[in-house]
Amino acid sequence: MKKIRVTVEGKTYEVDVEIVGGQPAIKNVAAAPARTSAAVAAPTAAPAAPKPAAPVAAGAGDILSPLAAVVVSIDVQVGQQINEGDKVAVIEAMKMNTVVNATASGTVKAINVKPGDSIQEGQSLLSVG
Repeated sequence: MKKIRVTVEGKTYEVDVEIVGGQPAIKNVAAAPARTSAAVAAPTAAPAAPKPAAPVAAGAGDILSPLAAVVVSIDVQVGQQINEGDKVAVIEAMKMNTVVNATASGTVKAINVKPGDSIQEGQSLLSVG
């Protein structure tokens, strides 16, 4: 039997823990001054943050990200002819998807990011010439 002290949301609890079959089992939980029971979940690892894309210097004809986000999809290919207003990418910030439209007509010269990349506001997504 082990006794440990746990603080949850500012309340301190003294907990008796008995090791049974290699797994800790909470025997009794006492809060000063009242007695209560509480289940304590093991901490879980946070999901890995998306890797930031190496920013590419924006040039004339580049389509820029309107906000800091994560790239969901790139909907064009190098060499593809696009028109102003065409959907070229989808980005996600704060659980909301934003469609990025072409700001000029032309041919896609380079794609500077890939799905899963973390991008900054004003970063070049693709180059159009």
